[in-house]
Amino acid sequence: LFNMVQGGTAILPCHVIDTNDDLTQITWQRKTREKSHNDNFLTILPKEGVQFVNGGDDRFKYIGNFNNKNGTLQLSNVALKDEGSYTCIFTLFPSGNQKTEIPLNLLVPPFTNVKDNLPTLGTEEVLFATCTAAGSKPPAEVRWLTGALGDKVRTTTNSTQYDNGTTTTVSSLFGVPTREINGHQVQCVISGDSLSKEEVLPFNIQVYCEVITQDSFECVTEANPSANFIWSRSGQTLLQSSIKVDGAELQLLSLTSDLNGLYQCEASNAYGTKHGQLYVHVASGEGSLDLAVQAKMILKSAPSLEEHVLANSSFHGHLSQNLSEHKSFRMFGTSAAWCLNNV
Repeated sequence: LFNMVQGGTAILPCHVIDTNDDLTQITWQRKTREKSHNDNFLTILPKEGVQFVNGGDDRFKYIGNFNNKNGTLQLSNVALKDEGSYTCIFTLFPSGNQKTEIPLNLLVPPFTNVKDNLPTLGTEEVLFATCTAAGSKPPAEVRWLTGALGDKVRTTTNSTQYDNGTTTTVSSLFGVPTREINGHQVQCVISGDSLSKEEVLPFNIQVYCEVITQDSFECVTEANPSANFIWSRSGQTLLQSSIKVDGAELQLLSLTSDLNGLYQCEASNAYGTKHGQLYVHVASGEGSLDLAVQAKMILKSAPSLEEHVLANSSFHGHLSQNLSEHKSFRMFGTSAAWCLNNV
């Protein structure tokens, strides 16, 4: 049995020894995936040389020697269709025919990839990613190395076999999309007889957040008496064409680099003034927006020192999703998708 990786060059050895009979012809037959019946496809004659039967195939090359009773063939760029059994027949006089059968087995390396399932922050188990080894022969082994995550994640593996003898193996990685698991790197390891060495695909677990329908942020307080709000931009004036301010709310009307900078929300009442900060950076040419948010406001009554604004007051979007202190977020396109990059 000869094992050959798809796309390689196979040598089909065939020769006769220990005979003084005259060699009159060498015939090659094959029975393959493409040709299910055993039929002649090539003959070698002492004077005429190599002759193909029923059409030629320039991938075959005769590398033997007729006078030495050597009928060896070379087959280049081996494909899955070539897998099967090859028979070399020596026609000898006066003894007759001698046959040698050569099984050819194809090894097909898989196409590999890791696909992020874009999990969003939550408390239920979801699919993080899939690792695929597609179209391999024999089937590839696919496994995850999860390191310190331990039982915080689990894996499942499924395989599908096709009529051409190849198999696609998919291993799925599951877990609960929490802030703690965000940013952990795992590895998908693919191995098998068709690969000369293990293939390691690194994957960084990214936990994304919910989509907001408007590019707006609100400076939130709980104050008595009610707070008044002033939005300002550090070192620059607010661009009226790109920003709309309505009390506590700041709305970004466009995503351009002109918006880049540090914005400050000032909340005040008769008993004090506090500030929250919003850092905006629009990446050039990417249509994305990085936001760094810092907000911690406490307003106190002078006589009684009662707290009238919660310490965890912060900016939030229209889904009332609170943003905690010193986090980084990202917005995509005209709708905002909060992504905790540094949690």
